[in-house]
Amino acid sequence: MSFTLEGPVLEGTRVRLEPLEHRHAADLAVAVEEDRSSYRFTWVPTAAEVDGYIDAQLARAAAGKLAPYAQVDRASGRAVGATAYWDPRLWPDGDGLCAIEVGFTWLAASAQGSGVNTEAKYLLFRHAFENWGVARLDLKTDARNGRSRAAIEGVGARFEGVLRNWSRSWAPGEDGRLRDSAMFSITAEEWPDCRSRLERRIARSARRHQPASAAPAMD
Repeated sequence: MSFTLEGPVLEGTRVRLEPLEHRHAADLAVAVEEDRSSYRFTWVPTAAEVDGYIDAQLARAAAGKLAPYAQVDRASGRAVGATAYWDPRLWPDGDGLCAIEVGFTWLAASAQGSGVNTEAKYLLFRHAFENWGVARLDLKTDARNGRSRAAIEGVGARFEGVLRNWSRSWAPGEDGRLRDSAMFSITAEEWPDCRSRLERRIARSARRHQPASAAPAMD
């Protein structure tokens, strides 16, 4: 059975992952122009580059290399970032998906630390393991990006090491250079425990961000 990389809508409590389209461009153009200081080691388009960015992601999708998403904040209905499945690898006999990577992830500054990233990763991981039946899920980041590495470990991925000069650098001003990549993974055997920990973390985040008016009355 052949595999076609197509990402369905994935619905959570705080975030809805929608296949990326040009209808998300206006929201993303606003999102990218918030505080950009956290984008030091990753390329995030400017408002003027969003349409070209979406075109490039859709071209990768047409080639079967990528399933790009807009991260939509359910409370506001606005797209606040992007993410993707990419680099699908089939089993040696070509029958089904063996492994996939989650990457091309960025969030507007106002959505960082809000619980959106954790729930989005949970939705992506759950679909990969429980619908596609992958044996392994990969994540990687610039080895210098301590914030990203901590976030990846925080969603349950295991650090595997640093591959030197592994891929192109996405850091601003480093066009044409290679970067060292910190590699992380979750295996199918690890997923049940990872899922439980993510669900507990999502529940804690939901309580923390619960509006005061929704809290129980106190005597």
